[in-house]
Amino acid sequence: MSTAPTIYISNLRLDYKNKPVFSELNTSFTGGMFNILLGTSGVGKSSLLKMIAGLLPITQGEITSDHSEALSSQISYMAQQDLLMPWTTILQNVMIGSKLRKEKKEKTRALHILKQVGLDGAANQFPFQLSGGMRQRAALARTLYENRPVILMDEPFSALDSVTRSKMQEYTADLLKGKTVILITHDPFEACRLGENIQVLAGNPVQIYDIPPIEGTIPRHPEALNLQQAQAHLLNLLIEKNILQ
Repeated sequence: MSTAPTIYISNLRLDYKNKPVFSELNTSFTGGMFNILLGTSGVGKSSLLKMIAGLLPITQGEITSDHSEALSSQISYMAQQDLLMPWTTILQNVMIGSKLRKEKKEKTRALHILKQVGLDGAANQFPFQLSGGMRQRAALARTLYENRPVILMDEPFSALDSVTRSKMQEYTADLLKGKTVILITHDPFEACRLGENIQVLAGNPVQIYDIPPIEGTIPRHPEALNLQQAQAHLLNLLIEKNILQ
């Protein structure tokens, strides 16, 4: 049994400009697995992630877990924007959580993570000195450094080139093995490559639809590539043509 919590969404409602984006939304995100959330812009994916993180108020419904510990204390959240502190170095940005909590900083581990994301040479640089893709990798390093049981990631690889993106996917998948990950992406192939559970937020009214895994394949396994590509193509059709509505 995984020590990372399963997260339950019960009768959740989200309004935007006094109109419901979704209502009576029910689903769960399995503990210790990569849970992928797909969907077109405007269906509430990022807002749902913020509600789980406790960054948006819940007006109706509830978000719970199967752990007694408060969910908010178990979460590390990576937003679409890098949110790096401009007045501190990249290394200091990675360890900012430890500083704010007045905990011992693990400089050696932070430097190791920066090396793994290709930023070991940028540890003492400031955010303005980095490209957009490098800043996103720094934000990823900060999220990985936190080492929480629940990881929420909103388009974490979107600013990266294809080669770097593939490397970061592999590294992130390995480092976060056994944690409860909820990752938002617009890329069906990325969803199929990383996802152990895939859900699509779609329809009118908006609901969450489970996408059955491909039987006999292993996420991220090279031999599963062709089947993953086929599933990604199907997912793309489902999203673009609103078959799920």
